[in-house]
Amino acid sequence: MLRTALTGGIGAGKSTIAQIFSSYGAHIVDADALGRELMQAGEKTFDEVIRLFGSDILCEDGSLNRGRLAQKIFSDEQLRETLERIMHPAIRERAVEKIANIRRIYGDDAIVIEDIPLLVETGQYHHFDKVIVVYADLPVRLERLKKYRGMSREDALNRMSAQASDAQRAEVAHWVIDNSGDIAYTKQRVLEVWESLLASSDAKNNQ
Repeated sequence: MLRTALTGGIGAGKSTIAQIFSSYGAHIVDADALGRELMQAGEKTFDEVIRLFGSDILCEDGSLNRGRLAQKIFSDEQLRETLERIMHPAIRERAVEKIANIRRIYGDDAIVIEDIPLLVETGQYHHFDKVIVVYADLPVRLERLKKYRGMSREDALNRMSAQASDAQRAEVAHWVIDNSGDIAYTKQRVLEVWESLLASSDAKNNQ
């Protein structure tokens, strides 16, 4: 099975690209979605985070208040690193389980794309056969974060500064998809990458 990663900076529109790949038949394993699963009450990861960060990051109903947690970790690098040391191994373990299930059902011909926002930051790109990077111009990213997430410019820039740079992501990319503008152009570029992935997968499976 070909190991493929999808990454991009916050606001680049990675989720949109993942949806397009999914429409072509890719199986998407979303690290953020897995992280949300792990932060549900009853999960051991959830319990560990609450123990370390305190109950003030909970809503009244006992669920995680993501806004409060974000305020803590993006204003304190040590806290952010502590959270990452908890979350990243747990997410990786859950992803391995998901991929094994996909492989069991669909076989080695299945195209799995792992959506990993912090692929470069965590060094995970070394473990993949192919890396797809989603790019968008800074003004476009800022506008998206303001419109769809209600982020201030300062908050958005703080989050971007905690991530790898566009240049760092480009260094590890096999393909870069520019998602700055016209959706028709973006879809055509995704289709091109998809066709290349199919060819690479066939080549690997026939080795």
